[in-house]
Amino acid sequence: MTDGSTYAVALLSGGLDSMVAAARAREDGHKLLALSVDYNQRHQLELAAARRIASMLKAERHIVLPLDLSGFGGSALTADIDVPKGGVGEGIPVTYVPARNTIFLSLALGWAEAAGARDLYIGVNALDYSGYPDCRPEFIEGFVKLAELATKAGVEGEGFRVQAPLQFMTKADIVREADRLGLDAGLSWSCYDPAPGGLHCGLCDSCRLRKKGFEEAALPDPTAYAV
Repeated sequence: MTDGSTYAVALLSGGLDSMVAAARAREDGHKLLALSVDYNQRHQLELAAARRIASMLKAERHIVLPLDLSGFGGSALTADIDVPKGGVGEGIPVTYVPARNTIFLSLALGWAEAAGARDLYIGVNALDYSGYPDCRPEFIEGFVKLAELATKAGVEGEGFRVQAPLQFMTKADIVREADRLGLDAGLSWSCYDPAPGGLHCGLCDSCRLRKKGFEEAALPDPTAYAV
């Protein structure tokens, strides 16, 4: 990293995708500002993972911001709604958190403007594309336009870039990218409904996609699954 490095704000959930996206920010030559949000998600273990990853990536600063979205409800991750365990289905799943990426990117945008950063990194990818509306390329493009209109920096012509380096990757691609970057995937957490003993349940959509990714990438899966 050179003395001329710029800052980038990376949304760091603690999952595999966000870990790889944040590592790409470092590889791109940025000093890392990592932002995690404690939104009272049922899978709180991901925040411990985010702390481990931020340390591993030598983030300049890591903020875990409390923002309780359980008051809104509307999601199996923030309300008393069962997490589906029957396999990945069609349509928008009940684990969708209303407007989550819009909210999180807005927080990242605020920190970026305050810190003089112009790059935001987010780990959305192709596997989420069909299920989550806020993972689509159109959403990312729309948020960039919003940032130009909503900020002093944008109005003054200092535009922001939303970097989604995993946008068109499969989970297997992301697993391979983690391996290429020399990351310890075992530090990350994906499960929506943790099993006793701090294990991945092995049955929720996120666990199924994670397992499938390692299998298709033909790389060892360091994850401890209950099933």
